[in-house]
Amino acid sequence: MNLSSANRSAIATERRIHSAAKVYARENRVQSWFHLWIVILCVGCSYFIIFLSSNVLISFTMSILLSLLLVRFFVIYHDYVHKTILRNSFIATAIFTFFGLYILAPINIWNRSHNHHHQHNSKLNASGIGSFPIISKKEYLDSSPSERFVYLAVRHPLTIFLAYFFTFMYGMCLRNIVKNVRKHYDSLLALSVHVGIGLILFLFGGIGSLIFAFFLPALISSCVGSYLFYVQHNYPGVVHHQNENWSYYNAAMDSSGYIKMNPVMEWFTANIGYHHIHHLNAAIPFYELPKAYNAIPELKIEKDTSLHPVDILKCLRLKVWDSAANKMIGVKDL
Repeated sequence: MNLSSANRSAIATERRIHSAAKVYARENRVQSWFHLWIVILCVGCSYFIIFLSSNVLISFTMSILLSLLLVRFFVIYHDYVHKTILRNSFIATAIFTFFGLYILAPINIWNRSHNHHHQHNSKLNASGIGSFPIISKKEYLDSSPSERFVYLAVRHPLTIFLAYFFTFMYGMCLRNIVKNVRKHYDSLLALSVHVGIGLILFLFGGIGSLIFAFFLPALISSCVGSYLFYVQHNYPGVVHHQNENWSYYNAAMDSSGYIKMNPVMEWFTANIGYHHIHHLNAAIPFYELPKAYNAIPELKIEKDTSLHPVDILKCLRLKVWDSAANKMIGVKDL
């Protein structure tokens, strides 16, 4: 098979997969509303129990549950901002606008940064907006000590763990306010809404409500969400491209991973583990992703990871792209 025929075969395969996936880019409006109201009900009940409980163990347990529910709520919110579900609904717009403000990720800010991520996923030198930055081994070695420090600090596990402060409070809000408060008034509004709700919980529920209903869920859900966002494009086997060799299809199939999860975590993360399918076609609702995965053989990719501690450690060690070895490597491998 010559090069041109190989290219034609690859293009035909790509078109066939795109066409097969497009079948699942359909919203079931009733199902979308069902999932949204269920998570709202569960979140509301969690807040109510924490607010009324005087038992620390119960409050702590419900706080963990609330954290995971907020992760699910965020993924549903993420689908809404993609215009994948509940388009042109005034009620949905009101709900998600408030949610975006509360979690320090206003719709406009999240939409701009996340769209940039989808259009530049896996591109070297263009992945820092709306994503974790990735540079090549050569660029890392050629950079100054201060540049290396900043780059590694952004990708450090502590930064992911404290994403509530670094990614959401600072990255989504404070930095934009300092840049241009008139343009990013929604960041100021988000910070005001967030702090205001925390203050109300403290005034009416005391320090226990502030910790278990506000701070701990914000800290844990931000950490989980940030790591999921990191691992989706930073895992053993991931491929990154120089900008001139980039394509949307390859960015989905080679640079966006599949995270194996048990059914419980799949529910709490709203199937975000099928991330390569989401990047292949962002119009596929989260509840259709497993169906597409099971129906289309080519989507069962071997490049995957999991939430097992060993796999998490492997992913967190990856720092720069080694073009010669065609893989991500850690600092010790430089």
